[in-house]
Amino acid sequence: MSKIISIANQKGGVGKTTTSINLSAGLAREGKRVLLVDADPQANASSGLGVEIRDLDRTIYECLINGIDTRSAIVSTSIEGLDLLPSHIDLVGAEIEMRDLEKREQRMTNVLQQVRSDYDYIIIDCSPSLGLITINALTASDSIIIPVQCEFFALEGIAKLLNTIKIIKSNLNPRLQIEGFLLTMYDNRLRLSNQVYEEVKRHFGDLVFKTVISRNVRLSEAPSHGLSVIDYDPQSKGARNYINLAKELLSR
Repeated sequence: MSKIISIANQKGGVGKTTTSINLSAGLAREGKRVLLVDADPQANASSGLGVEIRDLDRTIYECLINGIDTRSAIVSTSIEGLDLLPSHIDLVGAEIEMRDLEKREQRMTNVLQQVRSDYDYIIIDCSPSLGLITINALTASDSIIIPVQCEFFALEGIAKLLNTIKIIKSNLNPRLQIEGFLLTMYDNRLRLSNQVYEEVKRHFGDLVFKTVISRNVRLSEAPSHGLSVIDYDPQSKGARNYINLAKELLSR
């Protein structure tokens, strides 16, 4: 039975999709069977793994709204052991369409239950919002990784996310746990980065991953080639960071 982990933070630009792609690739590199679920209408996780979105006629949208078989929408990637449940811009309308559906918060739980035994890990890339799709993702998950960028206002909005997690635990998914806070865009030359790291450690203690994700140009370049950074430049700092993160997650 797989472990389902959402990568979520309603604040944009914190590295959710970068983390989703490269953590998934890192886990696959460690010999795990991984499904990456693109739950963001921007579909950046899908295009970032080289999937041509325009050619798809089955995505997570059809699974959530039309109830099609999940396996029929899953596509292989160039990374051995890593599959993708892709997204599409149509997912923008899913929030409205799901409002009148029965058990609307559990739609993704049902979608993933069909394939849960096929994988060791299911990673969900959430959109930068706390809307119904993200609530679905958290309801389906065992845990959540919260990326926090090492910049000013880093903790802005986290209280709201933590409150949402608390409500979901109380009403929809009592097993949901915080897997950890992941510091991203870290630059050890900047005093601000170190201050943010210390502040997050002070607030959340052992919930903060020991691995931090450094600023690295290769991380930005890799998606344009449809590759994870681990495949694009395995010797880069970004690749080493995400390999270490995958190992740290496995060791927990």
